Amino acid sequence: MDKNQIRETIAKRCALELKDGYVVNLGIGLPTLIPNYLPENINVTLQSENGLLGMGATPVAGEENKYLTNAGGGYITALTGAASFDSATSFGIIRGGHVDVTILGALQVDEKGNLANWMIPGSKTPGMGGAMDLLAGAKKVIIAMEHTAKGNIKILQKCTLPLTASGEVDMIITEMGVMEITPQGIVLKEIHPEFTVEQVQQATEAQLIIADDIKPMQI
Repeated sequence: MDKNQIRETIAKRCALELKDGYVVNLGIGLPTLIPNYLPENINVTLQSENGLLGMGATPVAGEENKYLTNAGGGYITALTGAASFDSATSFGIIRGGHVDVTILGALQVDEKGNLANWMIPGSKTPGMGGAMDLLAGAKKVIIAMEHTAKGNIKILQKCTLPLTASGEVDMIITEMGVMEITPQGIVLKEIHPEFTVEQVQQATEAQLIIADDIKPMQI
């Protein structure tokens, strides 16, 4: 798979985790593709942490509205009935436990559900943003990311980068498969048909637990 196919695969599979009526927060980067793949029969309310409830799909090129952007500065659309508000209200929604699911990117995730997604020591970083609040406040945390980065393993026994939050990740979705974080470790529940279990394990430092009923990845 090329880069675009990988991102599309991950975004499509993430979209299947969203249920009718959910309030969902999407992180910057790959997660912002997810609204483009929502099933037609599923109605969710997408929140952008910079102050919008009712975010729609990415606008068509040439039809961007400079006043409508997500927290990462990317152009978005607003659905009919959308509400905009200040950051204090937005974070009140997050910290109050009103977000059903947040889907974020990651630099590293480990078998304890720890997440590092904001800083590489020695590199310039703009800050943690709202990730810490989302990890603590959302009812479910899904990590959407490429399985490796330039050959470097990202799913580890223990994160080596500064943590964003400890023990808050529930699920990891990559181009290779779908993994659930459990008290026993990381369970591989779905696998992409292009890969074998051995290939997924080779690309993963943490020892995977293979589900008894492992299924082909829904894509």
